[in-house]
Amino acid sequence: MAFRAGSRFFRGVISRRPVVSGLRGSASRFLPTGNAAWSRGGRNGFIFTPACFITSDVLLSRLMKGTAAEADGSFYRVPASVLPDSGEQLSLLLRHPDQPDNSKVLKVAIIGAPNAGKSTFSNQLLGRKVFAVSKKVHTTRARALGVLTDGDTQIILLDTPGLTTASKVKRHQLEKSLLVDPWNTVKEADLIVVMVDVADRWMCNSLDFEVLKCLAQHTDIPAVLVLNKVDQMKAKDRLLDITAELTCGVVNGRRLRVRPVIKPPWAKKSPDRDLESSPDEENAGHEDGAEPNSLLTKEQMKVLRSQQGWPHFKDVFMLSSVDPEDVETLKNYFMVAAKPGPWQYHSEVLTDQSPEEVCTNIIREKLLEYLPQEVPYSVTQTIDLWQIGENGELDVTVKLYVKKDTHMKMVIGTAGQMVAQIAREAGEDLSRVYLREVKLKLSVKLRK
Repeated sequence: MAFRAGSRFFRGVISRRPVVSGLRGSASRFLPTGNAAWSRGGRNGFIFTPACFITSDVLLSRLMKGTAAEADGSFYRVPASVLPDSGEQLSLLLRHPDQPDNSKVLKVAIIGAPNAGKSTFSNQLLGRKVFAVSKKVHTTRARALGVLTDGDTQIILLDTPGLTTASKVKRHQLEKSLLVDPWNTVKEADLIVVMVDVADRWMCNSLDFEVLKCLAQHTDIPAVLVLNKVDQMKAKDRLLDITAELTCGVVNGRRLRVRPVIKPPWAKKSPDRDLESSPDEENAGHEDGAEPNSLLTKEQMKVLRSQQGWPHFKDVFMLSSVDPEDVETLKNYFMVAAKPGPWQYHSEVLTDQSPEEVCTNIIREKLLEYLPQEVPYSVTQTIDLWQIGENGELDVTVKLYVKKDTHMKMVIGTAGQMVAQIAREAGEDLSRVYLREVKLKLSVKLRK
């Protein structure tokens, strides 16, 4: 079992420098391995380097040999973009893949509880903001696909809505896609990435029960654990205990040795999964076929309810998805894990979303960011104008429909300042996605 510091290590691999001797001589770059995989020491009681990962010695050996990337410059390929014309974007999606003879591919399903940072990670990896991101839950409302093509390898990211229950969807009047899309997406994957927000001290001690059910139903697909938002943690030594809890003390079939620590009062009691939804509510969701829980027996469900973590993770990563170097570590892991096979998309494809879908998602992101409580979830959108001018500018006009007069006042804001700010910031984001100036106009209407 190896526990290694990621970002600095991979920089050495990419440049083909003799990194082995240098790393072995630096305690700040390497953490102990083997049976003594966990160590507390130093001034703060724990030596920690961001973008660390726990992995098998076999994979580490492959990474150190430089198989993750070539040094021909292709590693720093300029990210693709979304074409602003729907027809051209569709045509690009249908183009025959321009793959080399030795092509490799990997489909990665990113799952986790709502607001774990899945879309933020995907955007950082792709190099463009194609998925909506906000601090509120259920920002991603449907399954979306991102494509990263680098050299001879194509990584297909399957960004999913946060796993939730039928009772929550009904209670908050959310789309049924939030129930169906994550489960269907995982079936396509070669690798499952389970993302956990370690900055949420109330939820980081156990995996979301929906995540556990998903893993239990796809034991044939390798899974890795990503502890996200480590930059927001003050007590980094907590990562050791969180890792032990979420992996049941086992990674890649080998048991971790973690010294016991005195936990703070708030960590003594793990979240009770039965507080938010009763068995009756969950069964009500099963009857209409919204959740594929029937694949698990009652006995299996009972066992899962007694678990805090999953003992079959292949590897564990600790990173911050807003840090490019941290994300580069996981990118290299994907490159190594990719298997020989045909690409599914042309190398210029960035996402399977239409330009209009990208636009409405970015606008929804701003609504969620600036409007309180349930207001943004009740807003619907209609695109009235989508026109590319002779100078290449994209003119977009979108109508926002709200349910109540009070909601309408909130969306408009004092002297129209709120809707103007949303239009301005969304337009700036879209300009970076389409690589051209975007003039976005928003109007607010009361829904009949």
